This record gives sequence, structure tokens and C-alpha cells, in this order.
Amino acid sequence: MNKSKPLLFPLLHINLLPNPKPKPLFSNPMALTLTRTTHSDPPPNADADDLLCSNPQHTQGEQSSSSLDETPSSIGSPGKYLIGVSQFERAWAHWTKLGRPKFIVAPMVDNSELPFRMLCRKYGAEAAYTPMLHSRIFTENPKYRSEEFTTCKEDRPLFVQFCANDPDTLLEAARRVESYCDYVDINLGCPQRIAKRGYYGAFLMDNLPLVKSLVEKLASNLNVPVSCKIRVFPKLEDTLKYAKMLEDAGCSLLAVHGRTRDEKDGKKFRADWNAIKAVKNELRIPVLANGNIRHMEDVQNCLEETSVDGVLSAETLLENPALFAGFRTTDWVADNEKDFVDGKLDQADLVVEYLKLCEKYPVPWRMIRSHVHKMLGDWFRLQPQVREDLNAQSRLTFEFLYSLVDRLRELGVRVPLHRKDTSGARESAEVIAI
Repeated sequence: MNKSKPLLFPLLHINLLPNPKPKPLFSNPMALTLTRTTHSDPPPNADADDLLCSNPQHTQGEQSSSSLDETPSSIGSPGKYLIGVSQFERAWAHWTKLGRPKFIVAPMVDNSELPFRMLCRKYGAEAAYTPMLHSRIFTENPKYRSEEFTTCKEDRPLFVQFCANDPDTLLEAARRVESYCDYVDINLGCPQRIAKRGYYGAFLMDNLPLVKSLVEKLASNLNVPVSCKIRVFPKLEDTLKYAKMLEDAGCSLLAVHGRTRDEKDGKKFRADWNAIKAVKNELRIPVLANGNIRHMEDVQNCLEETSVDGVLSAETLLENPALFAGFRTTDWVADNEKDFVDGKLDQADLVVEYLKLCEKYPVPWRMIRSHVHKMLGDWFRLQPQVREDLNAQSRLTFEFLYSLVDRLRELGVRVPLHRKDTSGARESAEVIAI
């Protein structure tokens, strides 16, 4: 008996095959390629941190690929997601089908890539966003597509996030990924200078008609729902009008970062959970909260105080990918919190797990370098010479990074992650039972 072939390869790189002749936009069916990636030697003048880390198992074997030809629904006709019951019923039915995830990895440029998402999922994350992808570059540059967006069959539920300021370009980019995600998300919250120069993210808050057109374009043409991630206006009434406009335009899920566009420093400015709660009360679609999350107690408090349907974490996850499993760093364990004990897990353990995932799911070295710095930041403060050795490496290897972790351990460095000790509660329960 012949064995059936697997439907999906472990790593998906999505590419639109070039047409032999230039033709009008969207006039032709897409050809999607799923490939088990191989990586050739880089050109000698390439920036080493921008190269993909190599996977020995991939480079030793022949490339395996499978092509899928798909004909997208014609532009202007409703996608499958829009057919049937009311917008709000569809939004909630879809969210329910996904299991109503509450613990979610936020989108982070160069940081919420596939290996990191999979690490967070192992430690309690129930859904995740990709890094923000630039819609125009995504449509034009095959190398950008293949390196910046990768996924696998276990990487669900998944939000794929784009920044954009042109509806047609955004739709073309979204069409390339809709078969591999559960939401296509529009970044309306990036407050950085690069977003101002590129005229996207939170700087579209000054042009609400354009924002509305972006949402309507996707909602009318995709087969998956559209989500948006926003920041709040200084005035609550403006935030509520903004959120309602997005819902009316076809947004099926809204993530709200409770800081304004000018409040970039998360340590200096507290996120406004009251504003998030007001948005939740105003809308009829699922609402997620972002901001002020340091550990699981913050997650639970946010869910209770705002009544939102899920919570996103970004910066804290970079230091502690096990946050959603109840682990917290020493910084967030007060002296009087005696019920928190060594969780028998530390960030060096997490770095090793992350590196193994990177060997399985290759990503650019710059992403790996960034994660190692974030996860081992406390360790490097104790042994700064090890950090200096890392910074001195113009070209990273897995061998070097594994040896770096070993070196820290040999130097006697260990900064444990803490977890609430439940043994006392169990003992009390046993006494009561007796």
C-alpha cells in the first residue's frame, strides 16, 4: 500500500511566480510555491546579519517543492468570509472557531518571526502576529517575501500584519498570504519615525478616509477576516469614533494599544486600560488589549478590568517568552512575594530552545542576534565581556551561540525565571480534606 504524502512542508515560503509578460494587476491566477528551503553561500559583500541562518538538514539534501495554482476571487466581489450571516455573527463565529485565544504574541518588527512565535506557543501563547510586513515591498520583492514571512502548519492561529497606504497594493499583498493565516491585519499603530517617513501606521490617524478605504478594500475581497491594530487618540471620544469607523468599514477584530501616537516609551507612559474598556463596550466585534503587561497577573487584571477578549504582549515576551506559562523575571518579583520560587527554567534554557527552532525554521541572523541580546540581557550585565564577544562577531554561527550559553553557565551565571509556588496551596487543601 502506498503511503500518502504530507500536505504541508515544515516551512512555507510563499512566492508569486513571475508572469512571462507584463499584464494588468490582478488579471492572472496566482501560482504559490511551497518549498523546503535550501540556502546557498552568500555573496562576499553581503551583510552577514541579513543572511538566513542555514539548516544543515536542508543544505545537505535536495530541494523539495510543490506548486499550488490558485485562482483568486475577482476584484470587487465579496470573499467567502463575507457570505452569509451578519458581520458581527461572522466575526464571533470565526473567533470562536479559533478557540477564542486570550494570550497573544504581539506584532514586533524583526522579532515576532516564526521560531520566536513557536517558542512562545510552547509556553502558553494561543495565537500570534507576524512582524509588520511592508505591503509594497512584499508585492515587489521575492527575496523579502521569502525571508520575512515564513510559517508552518502548527503556526496557527496566525495574524499576518501589513503596513500600507494604498488599498490596491495592500490587497495584492494580502492575497498572497490569506491561505496561510486566520486574519490579515492592518498596522495602524506604529508610532516610529520610519512610519512617519513612509506614511503608514499611526500616522494614518490624520487621514481617516484613507484608513477606511484600506479596511473596506480587504473586507470586500478577501476570504479571511480583516483585523486592525490601533493606538488611542488623546481624546476618548475621538478614539471611540475611530474604532466604530473601523468596525463599520468591515474590521472583524480590533487590537487596541492603550497609548497615544506620541507615547512611545512604554516605561514612561502607562497604557490607558479605561480607554480600551470603553472601546470594548462600544464595539460588537472581538477586542484585544495591548499595554502594561509584565507578567500573568497583569494579563488576568487586564482581562478583568477591560472585559477584552484577549491580551497582547510584546516587549516583556522578548525578555521572557515563557510569560504566558506563568513565569516571570526577577525584576517583577517583589521582596514580599514569598510565594514565587525558582521555576526551574531560565533564559539560557529558552535561548537554546530558540536556537534549535531557528535551525529548523531559518531566519536572518539579525533576528537571532536581537533575541539573544534580549533574552540574555540580565546575564550579560553580570558578565559584560561575554556580550562584548557577541558584539564582536560579524558573522554568527549556531556553534558560537551554543558555546556562548555554555560559557555563561561555566562562569556561574544563572538568573532564574520565577513561578508561583502552588505546593503550599496543595498542602492546605490536603489538610482541609483530612
